[in-house]
Amino acid sequence: MKKFLTAQWRDLVMANYEVDPALLADRVPAGTELDLFDGKCFVSLVGFMFLDTRVAGFLVPFHINFEEVNLRFYVRRETDDEVRRGVVFIKEIVPRMAIAAVARTLYGEPYECWQMSHTRDALRVGYAWERGGCRNSVMVDSGRNLGVPAEGSHEEFIIEHYWGYTKRKKGTDEYKVEHPKWELYEVQNPQTNVDLGCTYGEEFAFLTETKPYSVVLAKGSEIAVYKGSSIQ
Repeated sequence: MKKFLTAQWRDLVMANYEVDPALLADRVPAGTELDLFDGKCFVSLVGFMFLDTRVAGFLVPFHINFEEVNLRFYVRRETDDEVRRGVVFIKEIVPRMAIAAVARTLYGEPYECWQMSHTRDALRVGYAWERGGCRNSVMVDSGRNLGVPAEGSHEEFIIEHYWGYTKRKKGTDEYKVEHPKWELYEVQNPQTNVDLGCTYGEEFAFLTETKPYSVVLAKGSEIAVYKGSSIQ
């Protein structure tokens, strides 16, 4: 497989909500099934920094460092020799129109361009995004380093997915995402001020007043996204 994009994903804030699997049934790509943890189905609101971004090895001026916020859920696909655990994106938000356009064209991913900002220092990590009067933010205070999450833990489930799947009209696209295991930080004073109905559709509006099942802060790492292919 050929690397399409390399970057660093840093300071990932993940607010995780338990939902009824029926909410996602029509969004599950062909050839995959929902990936559950202890029988629970999750969607995750994830904010993070894209840094040192290179497409096919090249830096693209004004598109090197930027924020992204996405809403995603989890699927799995069994092949002859492994179980591939992956994510499906409901919507991905970035502050650069060109990035959104390229991602929609090449990967069929649901990218949109919004006005965005971030806070990142030794004590706090947060992301904000707005468009057309719809204003949202997530913020956490960062505590001690917790290291890599324990095998079989909820936190490991949330961060250890290495495949992406995109539902197409005529099938499913699959691509690999490569990165080492991420260390986590203790989360204190999590704040999720997000209008999920305005941002992601009325079917998700009920989550606006729902307390997240968990909020995770991951250190992140260098990553590589490989060129995708269609699966049967």
